[in-house]
Amino acid sequence: MSRPTEERNQEATVYIGNLDERCTEALIWELMLQAGPVVNVHLPKDRVTQTHQGYGFCEYMSEDDADYAIKIMNQIKLYGKPIRVNKATSDKKNLDVGASLFIGNLDPDVDEKMLYDTFSAFGVIVQTPKIARDPDTGNSKGYGFISYDNFDSSDAAIDAMNGQYLMNKPITVSYAFKKDGKGERHGSAAERLLAAQAKKNQSLPNRLFADVRPNMAMPPPMMVMRPPIAAPVPQPITATTISRPVIQNMVPPSNIYAAYPSVINTTNSAPPPPPPRPPFMNGNNAPSSFNPSLSPTGVRPPFTN
Repeated sequence: MSRPTEERNQEATVYIGNLDERCTEALIWELMLQAGPVVNVHLPKDRVTQTHQGYGFCEYMSEDDADYAIKIMNQIKLYGKPIRVNKATSDKKNLDVGASLFIGNLDPDVDEKMLYDTFSAFGVIVQTPKIARDPDTGNSKGYGFISYDNFDSSDAAIDAMNGQYLMNKPITVSYAFKKDGKGERHGSAAERLLAAQAKKNQSLPNRLFADVRPNMAMPPPMMVMRPPIAAPVPQPITATTISRPVIQNMVPPSNIYAAYPSVINTTNSAPPPPPPRPPFMNGNNAPSSFNPSLSPTGVRPPFTN
């Protein structure tokens, strides 16, 4: 069911961790098939015992199927152990920088999935949350551990979750003690310095055809000073600088009234006589030329001045 890593589609491959020793490739195939079509399942085995090492890889047909499997299969319990499902990386290694937290005063009903769902909001959890359990009964002892990939996430988790209630009990969140037994806790200045250096030394992507070399800083932009723009000097107005438009077919002023001889009198002769005035009235309040027989009533209406 397995094939070389070079032929595997890394973008469509998921990592499956915290597997029980009873898990087989056929069982993992049937389990991961619930999320989409499976192309390949690989569980690395020990060369001497021929047993798997507690983790494996599952390749899907497409990247969307792999993303869907991460959402629905992560923290699913298999043989009583919650498995971890996330995207597979090229080096298959999670860098443990020492950002490990101790969570105390846990309620007996709190399991690994609840811890993962609660603390994954602060950053990437590099290992499956561990809850100390009784080997005989499997009951929780009331404390657990979580590891992040950077100290910024662990610091944020301590500031936000220390003293908060989880399943009706206030939990304590602090840096865990180191495994060497000297009584030192994680999160020291030396660990933070080593984590910062390791982050800088991580492999860069292929930039063969990039315009800028990876280790060469971009020079600051040069400030170009432009010469000041001189204000325009006003020029004196002369007769030669003013040009008037030429009007075609322009009539001279002396002949402007030549086309209208009957309207405007351009000569020195006397004006025409005024119109005749109406006839004067006689003593009978009627004009001398009035004929009563021509009026329909025989009487002329009164005349007013």
